[in-house]
Amino acid sequence: MALSHVTGPTETPLFEGTIGDALHAAAQRWPERQALVSHHQNIRLSYADLLDQAQSFALGLVDLGLKPGDRVGIWAPNCVEWTITQFATALAGLVLVNINPDYRPRELEYALNKVGCKALVLARKSKFSNYVDMVKTLVSESRVPDLQKMVLIGAGKQDGFYLFEDIVDDGKKQTLERLDQIQAKLNPKDPINIQFTSGTTGAPKGATLTHRNILNNAYFTGLAQNLGPEDKLCIPVPLYHCFGMVMGSLACCLHGSTAIYASEKFEPGAVLATLAREKCTAVYGVPTMFIAMLDHPEFGSFDLSTLRTGVMAGSPCPIEVMKRVISDMNMSEVTIGYGMTETSPISFQTAKDDPLDKRVSTVGRVHPHVEVKIVDKYGKTTQRGVKGELCTRGYSVMTGYWNDDEKTNEAIDEDGWMHTGDLAVIDEDDYCDIVGRVKDMLIRGGENIFPREIEDFLFTHEDIAEAQVFGVPDKKYGEEVCAWIRLKPGAKLTDADVKAYCKDEIAHFKIPRHIRFVDEFPLTVTGKVKKNVMRKEMSEDLSRV
Repeated sequence: MALSHVTGPTETPLFEGTIGDALHAAAQRWPERQALVSHHQNIRLSYADLLDQAQSFALGLVDLGLKPGDRVGIWAPNCVEWTITQFATALAGLVLVNINPDYRPRELEYALNKVGCKALVLARKSKFSNYVDMVKTLVSESRVPDLQKMVLIGAGKQDGFYLFEDIVDDGKKQTLERLDQIQAKLNPKDPINIQFTSGTTGAPKGATLTHRNILNNAYFTGLAQNLGPEDKLCIPVPLYHCFGMVMGSLACCLHGSTAIYASEKFEPGAVLATLAREKCTAVYGVPTMFIAMLDHPEFGSFDLSTLRTGVMAGSPCPIEVMKRVISDMNMSEVTIGYGMTETSPISFQTAKDDPLDKRVSTVGRVHPHVEVKIVDKYGKTTQRGVKGELCTRGYSVMTGYWNDDEKTNEAIDEDGWMHTGDLAVIDEDDYCDIVGRVKDMLIRGGENIFPREIEDFLFTHEDIAEAQVFGVPDKKYGEEVCAWIRLKPGAKLTDADVKAYCKDEIAHFKIPRHIRFVDEFPLTVTGKVKKNVMRKEMSEDLSRV
C-alpha cells in the first residue's frame, strides 16, 4: 500500500525575486489598476500610487537612520498604511514585525524586545486600546531599550512621535538612487518578515520568513483561485496574519487584483455591504467569519452575485458551512486552504475543479514545490488512510524562530521537516484531511478521541450553529468529552436533547458528558477558537462541583 508522502508539481518555477521586484512589476504591468481600496478610510490607490507611496515611505524610514536588517514593528488594525509599510520595509530591506492589534503592554514589550525592534509604526487607538498611551508608558519606563523611532498613523502631532504622512511627504523629495542601491544588494532568501505564533503554551515565538517564502506562497495561493487583474478580493482577515498580508495583499500584487478592506476589524455587516458595493469576486475568512456572515439578519438583502472564489482557512471548516458558502454566497469556486505561519502559510489547497465531496471534506492536495508526509509517534511514515502528524518540507518552511535555536530545532528536524503538530490523513488520491491537533486529541479510558469528528456530527443538528469539543480531566477515565455549543437564533436545546441526538449515531464514549450552551466562543484576533481558554475555564468550574 502507498505511503502518506506527497510532493507538489514543479512545472511552474519558483519566483526568485524580492517583494520590491514584485511591486515594481505590478506597477509596470497594471499602473492604473486599483491596488487597494479601504472603505472605512475612503481611500483608493492604483498600483502606480502604491509603488510611489511605498518608495516615499521607504526613503523616509532610511532617513530615520534605519538600515537593512533592522526590525520595524507594525501595530495597527487593517488600513492602507499597514500595506504601505509592508511594501516600504521590503523595499528598504527592513524586517517587518507583525504585532497583534489586541496586544496589551506586557505582550507588546515582549514582542519588541524579543526581536529588537528599532522602530514602530502604530495606529493611535482602537475600540479597546490606546496604542499611544501604552507605547509612551513602555518608553518612559525604559522597558523597550532598542526602540528608537515611533511613527504614528493619522493626523495630529504627538510629542515623541513622527507622523506617517510627514515621512511619506519628506520621502518624495529624495532621489530613488538610494533605494536602488539597497535593492541591488537584497537577496530573496533574506529574512523580511517576523510573525509571532499564538501558541497555547509558552511565550509567542517569532516565525522568520523570507521574500522567497511568502512571495511564492502568495503566488500559488492566488493561482489556485485563478486570480487576475479583473478580480476584487475582500480581505476581512487581519493583515498582521499571513492570511491577510501574504494570501491577501501579496497575492493581489502578484496577480494584479484589487485588495479591499471593509473595516478595521471583521464586522459581518460591513463585509457584506462591501462585497455588494464593490462587486467583489472573492472573499477570505475563517469558518467563524463565514458563519457570522451567513447568519447576519440582513444577509438576504445583499447582492453577492459577483462572488465566485476565495479561501476558507485558519481552522477546520464544518462541511455544512462549506455547502452554504457555495450555494448561498455564490462562491462556486471557493477553496479550502491549510497551513501554518511557519510554512508561509499554505501547504494544501483545494482546486475549483475538484469533486464537490473532496472540496467540502478535505483541504485539497499539496501545493507546488511543497513536500508533505504523515508520520506516526515513532517518526515513521504511515500508510495512506492512517492518521499521524503532518510534516512539511520545501521552500515555504521558515528560516526558524527568531533568536530561539532551541524552539527552532524542536520544530524543524535535521532533514528540514517542519513538524506541524496537526493530525492528518492522506487518501489514495492525494487529498488531505486534517482531523485535529496532536495536543487536542483526548484519551478517554484508553480510547483515542478526535474532537473534529464529534464537532462535525453535532453540526448536523438543525438547531446547532457551532460546536467546539475538547477534553477535561476526569478521575475515572483520565479525560472526558466536553462540548460548548452555540445554538441558532430562537433554538432551545437541553443537555439531554444533545445526548439523545448522539445516541446510536456515534460511539458511546464519544458522546459529550459535559455540555455548555454559550452565546459566543473565546476567539483569537484571526477568528480561531481558544480551546485552551475553554478547557481551563470548564476544568475550574467542574472542580468546584
